[in-house]
Order: sequence, then structure tokens, then C-alpha cells
Amino acid sequence: MRVTSRPLRTDVTPSRALSVLAHHAASRGLPPPAMLSGNWFGSPAVIAPSVTVSPGDFPSAPAFDGPPGVIGGGWFGYLSYDLADPSGRTGSLPASAWGWADHVLRWSASGTCFLESLDGGGPPVSAMESLLASPAPPESWTAGPLRRPLPSDHRDAVKACVHAIEAGELFQANVCSRFTGTFAGSPAALFAAGVSSLAPRRAAFLAGSWGSVVSFSPELFLARHGRSVRSTPIKGTLPRRGPSDDGNAALLRRSAKDVAENVMITDLVRNDLGRVCEVGTVAVPSLLRVRPAPGVWHLDSTVTGVLRPAVSDADLLAATFPPGSVTGAPKIRALDLIASLEGCGRGVYTGAIGLASPVAGLELNVAIRTFEISGDAIALGVGGGITADSDPEAEWQECLHKAAPLERLLAGVEQ
Repeated sequence: MRVTSRPLRTDVTPSRALSVLAHHAASRGLPPPAMLSGNWFGSPAVIAPSVTVSPGDFPSAPAFDGPPGVIGGGWFGYLSYDLADPSGRTGSLPASAWGWADHVLRWSASGTCFLESLDGGGPPVSAMESLLASPAPPESWTAGPLRRPLPSDHRDAVKACVHAIEAGELFQANVCSRFTGTFAGSPAALFAAGVSSLAPRRAAFLAGSWGSVVSFSPELFLARHGRSVRSTPIKGTLPRRGPSDDGNAALLRRSAKDVAENVMITDLVRNDLGRVCEVGTVAVPSLLRVRPAPGVWHLDSTVTGVLRPAVSDADLLAATFPPGSVTGAPKIRALDLIASLEGCGRGVYTGAIGLASPVAGLELNVAIRTFEISGDAIALGVGGGITADSDPEAEWQECLHKAAPLERLLAGVEQ
């Protein structure tokens, strides 16, 4: 497979490029762009200028060695939690959707934009430079306030989960609720605004005739480069007020409940990766790191390993999906309990979104802090890990803390 990477003479920002490309695609009846923003394959932003993302299974494609740091193109898409829901419930969006892009725009850490392609795909450099320099009218959106479920429903689900833990059925489970509302306008504009104001580490935007996924996730599910794989599960949360340390970062690290959440899920991820990695290669190079995210502090840990030679990306996903941080331990019992406690299906929420590149590898986020848009309806899932020490009211307040920055963004309120 031939891979090319050519720098462009442009100073356009990724968010501006998304707006231009979305307008260009819409005005010409082309499929919309897809975008990854934050930290993907070592780059702050990757955009497929136009990609047909259609319902379908995770793609199976051979891997090739490419130049370091180059992406070239690949499959953009998502896997919804619906794929693993034992109750068979489904959301309003397809359970899985993917689209092939034979060229992408990739921004380097220094701000240079590269036009990259696979096997000669994509336009000439001059044509892309001209397109990125073209004007695009500002786009916007309107949305009503999100409707929340009854707090008592979430508290009751937490209580039932705690009882199951006390009975020895499992150690931890994630209990979630769904906020819903109406939406009109440009999902791409919502994504661009959120990237600017929230600066999420693992943001992703996908759209098609089926709807849109607008994700501001802070969490890495899987990164596979060559045979090396890593996962960085998030578990443990306290509210964050303002950009400076408000004391809750240190409090979070000392919280026995939050530390226990993280350690249990880190062990689960170790076990998941151990099913497909070389014996003795699974390690935890980072444990219980406190990191900021929009509106909250999180604890995260990193698990790494080296895949066995015959393991494909599909095999890796079969061993690890859905992410442990949004299910529980043991995972199978947690999936069954979630299906019995949550009042509706999760949809894309707590699934995974990202890019499978034949030359750069695979990177997927955990689909949290994620809007799902279908027609004039929008949904936002929120939730948290439940242990034996969980307080039902505190767990509901954690949901509100996680949702608050996204609710403000949706309402157009300055962050």
C-alpha cells in the first residue's frame, strides 16, 4: 500500500477546516466530513474531508507498515453499546457504522496541516489548499433544555446495584441514565464549539444519513500500534470548579471509594488484554493518575501489552468490548445487571468511536460525554461506577457534574 504525506500551505485551524469542509460537502451533495480531535495517533486533529459512514460491522482489513506518524486514511466509525446489551435493546442510531476514507488531513503538534493519502487517493495539494481557503457561512444550532429522568429512578438503580454487590454477585457495575431533548441546526458546529471550549482529549465527530455522533470523550479505550496495545480506563470522579486546583484533585486521590473503583477496573482491563497478549507483556505503567476533564477530576490508569502474532483488531475487540470502565467486574454479570437496572438502551453511549488505519493502527475512545443526534432528537448518556460504598444521592450528583459542561455547551452558554 502506497502512503503519501504532503504539507499544505495553510494556517487554517482544524475547527475552521471542519466548518469549511462541512459546508462544501453539503452544498455539493457529498457525504459530510469526520473528525478526531485532541490526541489521536500522536496528532491534535485528523479530518476525513468527506466520508460515507454507513451501518455495518467493524471492518476487517490487513495491516501494513507505514512511515512513523503518518495516518494516510482508514475506516472512521463507531461500535455502540447495543452490540453487547444482553437484553437486545437498541438506540435510535445504527448499532455499528463505518466509512472508508482514502485521504485525510492531519495536523502535527506544531500546527502544520498535511494532506495524506493511501494509494493515490484524494485531490491535488493545490486543490485542497484552495478549498480550505474558501469562505463558509457560520453555522449554528438550537436545542431545548435536556429532559432528565427522575432522580429517584437513578437512586433506586444505584441502591439495587449496591445490594447485588453486598450479595456477592459482583464487585462493581456502571449505572447510567439518559438525558434527552430536541436539536436543530449543525452537529458539526456543535462539535467545533465543544472542541474549542472543552478541549477534550478524545473527541470524535461522525455523521451520515442515519444521524450524528458528537463525542467529547476524555477516555482512551484502545490504541493499537503495530503489535503494541494500550488502554487507559477512567474510574473515579469529583467535581472541578475552575481551571485551578480546587483541592478536589488531592481529595480524589485519597478517596478509598474512587481508588477502589479504578483498581478493580484496571485489573479487569489487565485480564481482558491478557486474553490476546503475549504472556508476561501486560503491565500497568501508570496507576491512579489524577487528570482534569470538563467539569470534573478523574482518576485514570494505563494498561499496556503486546498482542500475539495472530491476533487481529477484531480479535482484540472481541476480548475487550465493551470497555470495562463503563460495564463493571465481573463484566458478564455487570452486563446482565445493567440490562435489568437501566430503563432504556444506551445506544452509542459507552461504546467506542475512532479510526482503524491500515498503516497507523487502531485508536478508539470510550463513547462518554457524547451526544447522539437522530432527526430532531438529541440524547446524552451519563453515569458512574457503583461499589459497595456508593451513596445513591452522591452518584446522581456525579451524573449532573459530568453532564453540566455539555448542557451549557448545548445551550450556547460560554464555558
